[in-house]
Amino acid sequence: MNTDPTPPTSFSRRPIRELPDTLISQIAAGEVVERPASVVRELVDNALDAGASQITVRLLAGGVRLISVEDDGSGILPEELPIALKRHATSKIGSLADLESVGTMGFRGEALAAINAIADCALLSRVSGQAHAYLLEGQTGEITPVARSTGTTVEVKELFFSTPARRKFLKTDATELAHCVEAVRRHALARPDVGFAIWHEGKLVEQWRRCGEANSLPALEQRLADVLGADFVERSVWVDFSTHAAPGRPAYAPVIRVWGRAGLPDAARSRGDQQFCYVNGRFVRDKVITHAARSAYEDVLHGQRQPVYALYIEIDPTRVDVNVHPTKIEVRFRDSREVHQAVRHAVESALAAPRAGQTAPGSPAGVASLSAWPAQASDGGQALVPTADPSERPLTPFSYTQAPMRFDAPVGHRVNDLGALWAPSPAEAPSALPAGDWPLGRALAQLKGIYILAENAQGLVIVDMHAAHERIVYERLKAQWAAAQGGSCLPSQPLLIPAAFAATPLEVATAETHTATLLLLGLDITPFSGKTLVVRAVPSTLAQGDAVELARSVLTELSQHEASSVVQRAHNELLGTMACHGAVRANRHLTLEEMNALLRQMEATERSDQCNHGRPTWRPVSLRELDALFMRGR
Repeated sequence: MNTDPTPPTSFSRRPIRELPDTLISQIAAGEVVERPASVVRELVDNALDAGASQITVRLLAGGVRLISVEDDGSGILPEELPIALKRHATSKIGSLADLESVGTMGFRGEALAAINAIADCALLSRVSGQAHAYLLEGQTGEITPVARSTGTTVEVKELFFSTPARRKFLKTDATELAHCVEAVRRHALARPDVGFAIWHEGKLVEQWRRCGEANSLPALEQRLADVLGADFVERSVWVDFSTHAAPGRPAYAPVIRVWGRAGLPDAARSRGDQQFCYVNGRFVRDKVITHAARSAYEDVLHGQRQPVYALYIEIDPTRVDVNVHPTKIEVRFRDSREVHQAVRHAVESALAAPRAGQTAPGSPAGVASLSAWPAQASDGGQALVPTADPSERPLTPFSYTQAPMRFDAPVGHRVNDLGALWAPSPAEAPSALPAGDWPLGRALAQLKGIYILAENAQGLVIVDMHAAHERIVYERLKAQWAAAQGGSCLPSQPLLIPAAFAATPLEVATAETHTATLLLLGLDITPFSGKTLVVRAVPSTLAQGDAVELARSVLTELSQHEASSVVQRAHNELLGTMACHGAVRANRHLTLEEMNALLRQMEATERSDQCNHGRPTWRPVSLRELDALFMRGR
């Protein structure tokens, strides 16, 4: 029997001691160097900081066997070459003030030392005015004179040779090469004034030539087209937005500028692999910026589609901390809300303008208008001679008899079954507009009670009338809501005969709980009994809609949110639901006047190219596409 009160243990105390410098560098390399692309990124950063105008990256085995980065920058003095490979040695900063306002790509002084600790590294550099270049062997520290033009070459061979366990986690050569190309591509998008070339196994993989000056907008446009493709530029809009210090704010409050290109909703992708954000020229991944950009698309994207964009943010360096992570991809803003609002407003403003006035996608610029189209058909058939006024065009089988219009609204406002969305005066009637001034064209007919067919200078325009009207109603509701934030509610229209309907217990409870919110939305819904609700007023914009269906939809939305934050968190969703049920429905027969009025309203409504759910509202079919369908000219 064991009488020793001390429990047995296998623990043996280890003394505290300093780690050797080599092991420290290898540990640090685990944070800085994740894969060959990390080395490429760090070396290209240094080349850009050296003022290079041409950078060439050469790779073997996806960067595992060799990474060579050549530049024509300022070079490194021979006496500074050994210092460059030491830990925490850099020319970028010298004090805490420099760190807090760093404007260079690199600054930590860790990259070269970490790379040299896990690979065979060599530096070859020549400064302008020197007779020849000097080569530094990283493992031996030996310096020898060699031949080279002005600039620097960094060669990294056998990556992770000293840490073979790390090497086992690398992917295939093709995968590692793709990551290396992506690392250079991110730099290329931010620096159109620098040329880039990538070689792999002796073959040129990618090359982007120098486009112009760094701050030149044409140069950036050309670089975006070269790197992301001409299709990206064609299917995106220009973004340029600046914020200024508000009155009463401190003098150091900076101006934030957001510029670049934001992809159209039609160009959205299933993955977010074409979202590029730069802060003061540095590629970053930041949740604040990503969320701001995504929120700017929330009313125009369908489902879970991801937008594409290349956004550049310029901000006072003292207002952003880039010393958050060794990879320098993460940043922290002093006022993240300020940046979030700037990015969101920038993208929203760029996407707000309707594209109806632009050249139809897929049609060549300068396509002749229909009025200028040859009167004689090429095949000797009947000539196409469009009339100048839609009222002069004979009715087609898809046109319908004009319904009587009501004029019981206040003077100057014309009310019809579409919900009083437009008020055309005699001088603004569609038939009075000059021919060719209608971006969405003039209405020809209605197809199956769903689509509006119109013609413009480029050819045929097909409009989903419900989706288009839904966007118009939604934008009006949002404008009224913004105007009502001072404490009033949306303008409401009392019903002459209140609409009663049988309600579920949940609907009755929701109506009683959210009475104040319903009044803010312009809805007056009160319980009549334990199983009946009565709608006494609806928003004036939706006065012609189905009051019962609208009430049910809004009550369903309200039941899914907390009462304390429903207005702040879900007012757009609620307004979208109201707009959806207040828009004109399918199989509603419209007159030519009503169809033209809808087209004119689309041209004047922001974001009218998509409905609230992100579906397109109109699509063009150019004359060239129509000719191809019928093989004309072949």
